[in-house]
Amino acid sequence: MAANHLNKRKADHIELTFRSQLSEGDSRFYYEPLFAASPDQQILKDILIAGTVMHAPIWISSMTGGAELAGEINKNLARAAQKYGLGMGLGSCRPVLEQKESAADFKVRKIIGDQPLFANLGIAQLQELKSANQAHKINELILSLEADGLIIHVNPLQEWFQPEGDKYSEAPIETIKWVLDFAQFPIMVKEVGQGFGPKSLKALLELPLEALDFGSFGGTNFSLLENHRRSDLRADEWKCATHVGHSSLEMVDTVNEILTLMADAGKTSPVKTIIASGGIKNFLDGYYAIEKINHAAIYAQASPFLKYALQGQEPLDQYIESQIEGLKMAQAYLTVK
Repeated sequence: MAANHLNKRKADHIELTFRSQLSEGDSRFYYEPLFAASPDQQILKDILIAGTVMHAPIWISSMTGGAELAGEINKNLARAAQKYGLGMGLGSCRPVLEQKESAADFKVRKIIGDQPLFANLGIAQLQELKSANQAHKINELILSLEADGLIIHVNPLQEWFQPEGDKYSEAPIETIKWVLDFAQFPIMVKEVGQGFGPKSLKALLELPLEALDFGSFGGTNFSLLENHRRSDLRADEWKCATHVGHSSLEMVDTVNEILTLMADAGKTSPVKTIIASGGIKNFLDGYYAIEKINHAAIYAQASPFLKYALQGQEPLDQYIESQIEGLKMAQAYLTVK
């Protein structure tokens, strides 16, 4: 039996030899094959988010995929997060503010168990609540969803492109500080596809955030998405602005520079975790980003999780297992240059 398997493997090798040649390598890593046992012996380091342990450095980014599908998507993602020890951000919880019956699509605490779960509101909705002196509604949202904290998504460029987009009454940084002043729960801040420039990153790194999520250029570009929805002349004239933004790797370098300057001044950032997201296509992209950041870091994806969550629980589980196995391999054999 063993001989048959060996013969088949050798035959496969001969057949596949000419299809298995690459002219370029991945120049981001040193490959060091001498110093670790097989990857399945590796144990990924636990990460604390909102005081809760994650068993892999993977965050399931906020998404919905359409209102009629939101409930099933969230349930599938929550089951996976519980099974593999991941953290999860809900899609925009604005519907819950407007119609309380919508909360059923977001109530996944019983499914996700003790894993980190964050609600999510945009700057525009927060500014409306601030103007109406209704900060209590944010607390009520967190309590009703049994969330560990709140993600504030910052998306002025998306709103500008959106035909029916919301207008900001003040600078987003002022709204973020307002929430931090009264919040009795952890706060994350993220962009939604364009990322943050140096001044914005510096301002955020000085705030007591649970996490700063890049939401950088290279993943789903919501400005481009909104521009595709336009049917007027602006759709062509404004398309150039959809290319504005910052990649995850650019932001990694910027964050490292800011943290170095802060250290030189005798300061440390109160931000607990950096989440590298946007353009993270695979586990090697994620591993590279979090290894490069000179701070506690994890990586996040949205569209791959959405893709497999729509297919069902088994494909989603298989995808996550492939990510975790890949991270263990990288940890065993790859060193970032």
